[in-house]
Amino acid sequence: MKIFVRTASVAALGLAAAGCATAPPQALTPSDVPAVFTEPSPAGAPVWPTAEWWKGFGSDEMNGIVDSAQKDNLDLAQAAARVMEAEANQEIAGSSLFPSVDLSAGASRTGSKATGKWHGSNSFGASLDASYQLDFWGLERDNLRAATENLKSARFAQETVALTVLTDTADTYFDVLALRQRVSIAMANIDAADRILKITEAKVTNGVSSRLDLAQQQAQVAGQEAQVPALNEQEREARYTLAVLIAHTPEDFDVRADNLDAIVSPKVGAGMPSELLRRRPDVAQAEADLAAAHADVDAARAAFFPNISLTASGGVASTALSALFHSTSLGYSIGASLLQTIFDGGKLEGESAYARARQEELVANYRETVLNAFADVESALGQVASLSEQEKYKTEEVDAAAEAFRISEIQYREGVADLLAVLQAQQTLFTAQDQLVQIKLARLEADIGLYRALGGGWSEDIGDVTQAIPANPAKPEDAKAPM
Repeated sequence: MKIFVRTASVAALGLAAAGCATAPPQALTPSDVPAVFTEPSPAGAPVWPTAEWWKGFGSDEMNGIVDSAQKDNLDLAQAAARVMEAEANQEIAGSSLFPSVDLSAGASRTGSKATGKWHGSNSFGASLDASYQLDFWGLERDNLRAATENLKSARFAQETVALTVLTDTADTYFDVLALRQRVSIAMANIDAADRILKITEAKVTNGVSSRLDLAQQQAQVAGQEAQVPALNEQEREARYTLAVLIAHTPEDFDVRADNLDAIVSPKVGAGMPSELLRRRPDVAQAEADLAAAHADVDAARAAFFPNISLTASGGVASTALSALFHSTSLGYSIGASLLQTIFDGGKLEGESAYARARQEELVANYRETVLNAFADVESALGQVASLSEQEKYKTEEVDAAAEAFRISEIQYREGVADLLAVLQAQQTLFTAQDQLVQIKLARLEADIGLYRALGGGWSEDIGDVTQAIPANPAKPEDAKAPM
């Protein structure tokens, strides 16, 4: 009797408390969300990337390759399958909120032998059984809520994979073009070195220069030629990587463009930090993971309360098939049961403690993801600004070095300058040209990195939001002026 009274009291408390879902803990404080980004944004740049941000680079070929990656990439296919798995799990979790109904039917014949003859009888039966577990305490609803949040997490993860695949595809495409351009620069440098070598050979033949000059120039040519195979190998590997990104065999895949000259560098503004958190799929995924963990906490709490089940069955039985559904063959039963765990060796306590600890872990994970999102944008903005400045100065260096090499080559041919001056001028030009291509590539990759940091044009549906974004008391006018 005491156990029954205690169980009834627990049930009453459960109806008042456990049957209601609680809101997830709010992970962010105002100090976690800056009022503005400190790194400057490009002047006049549109705020936030468009959904087809890659088209801003002005390459039709890259647009086609990115479209192929969207359709065929195998990482995206795996992410889509994980979404379908999460949808199936949600359906499984939701099924617990509905009754279970089973239909069974059977027929049998039994016989025995007496007085030398076989005697037999038939029996026929059919039954309909139903059971339903009342979700007074919200356990099944909490499990469904967790499954729903896990489905949201899988969808957000799919968006994160898509953003990564598209940015990796664009990065790799530019890498192929940059390597081809570096090969072209190396070959032009070899041609120039060959010209100087011919002049040196003529001077040695005429007794104007020593064989030391000839050996130095021959070493210069060989050293420059040695750089080409490594660049060609890097280009092949980048091209193979690009082929895999679009699920294409590398053997018959190629890229038409040869350099970065036709690629434009688009601009985009960062907007407000508070708005960024609704535009990053990885932040939304961390938010959904936290909400799912909180639903598990509620479910672990509801598991302490008793299970109440209703059952009903009805059926017919007869020795004659024709009389199977006669009123005298009908029967039914209904019932209810209550199951309360009294002792489980700490299992429920352990599951509850685990769920709470998991929630604390995901609170920290959500905050870390948010802070990393802000850091990504700041870093990308800084890289774009720095590399733009580097590209400007390196272009000036290339122009000056090209003029210096042209003059030194003329002076060497005319006997005014020695070979050392020509070699130094040539090396300066080649190094500056090669570095300029690498800086252009890094600048384009920084642009892509900024698009990735800003979420690539994605935004979270307001209906999926479970975390509030607190306002920072700092004033927006504290931001730096645009570039």
